[in-house]
Amino acid sequence: MKNSNLKGWLYLLPAILFLGFFMVYPLVDVLIYSFEEGYNFASQTSFGVGLYNYSYVLHDGYFMQAVKNTFILVVITVPLSTGIALLISLGLNAIKPLRNLFQTVYFLPYVTNTLAVGLVFMILFKKTAYSEGLINLLIGWFGGESIDFIDGPYWAKMFVMCFYTIWVVMPFKILILTSALASVNQDYYRAAKVDATPKWRIFTKITLPMISPMVFYLVITGFIGAFKAYSDEVALFGTDLNAAGMNTIVGYVYDMLYGNSGGYPSYASAAALILFVIVLTITCVNLLVSKKHVHY
Repeated sequence: MKNSNLKGWLYLLPAILFLGFFMVYPLVDVLIYSFEEGYNFASQTSFGVGLYNYSYVLHDGYFMQAVKNTFILVVITVPLSTGIALLISLGLNAIKPLRNLFQTVYFLPYVTNTLAVGLVFMILFKKTAYSEGLINLLIGWFGGESIDFIDGPYWAKMFVMCFYTIWVVMPFKILILTSALASVNQDYYRAAKVDATPKWRIFTKITLPMISPMVFYLVITGFIGAFKAYSDEVALFGTDLNAAGMNTIVGYVYDMLYGNSGGYPSYASAAALILFVIVLTITCVNLLVSKKHVHY
């Protein structure tokens, strides 16, 4: 028995070393940095240990703006993208001819570089001295006034950011939900058909409970992915997200390390740990809710 346990630990050793070096050690290092006040990266010295870094970050207007942007992005994009993906998946599941073709078309944005898609969105929505942009042309055809979605009002920029995020994450969710719908036992649907059960009741009592683990998985990963948003915003609004008022928490951490206000690893570490606590809290809440609503 001891030899078999030793062999098992030897098999796990490479993975343990890998996770320890690339995940546990950086997390501990960030935790230490976040409490070191006035840390100088060049000299590896600090003034002392305390909570000043957290106080500075929580009172920084740029950070609070980043928190606001991130939460708006999360609250809007995660439910909408999951709901729309579910509707599209139901439609694809009901289509027999050319189903694989439609699935491939919907999945194409997922394998396209996000920065490239972001640049396309910027061209579509941005007003320039030479062009109003395709979206503004469409608005003009319906009698509306043109809007600069990239350099204009806050609500317009937030609309573009949410729309773009939903567009990018949709293909993956459609793929997962389509696979989940295909795996539902057809005997349940045949029994419901014999009983002349309405379609809405079939969906709420059979389809949704059967695919609820996948829906829950997409919600959890959607929350985590939205909280980590950064590259999408850079593609749309450029690298100076603070000036555009569209920075995110991850963008704030990057700016504190490498941006125009960079060179402050202690502030960046404090912001990163605040983000970690937020994501962990929301994940735990989702896990508690899933115990009542997810059927395995």
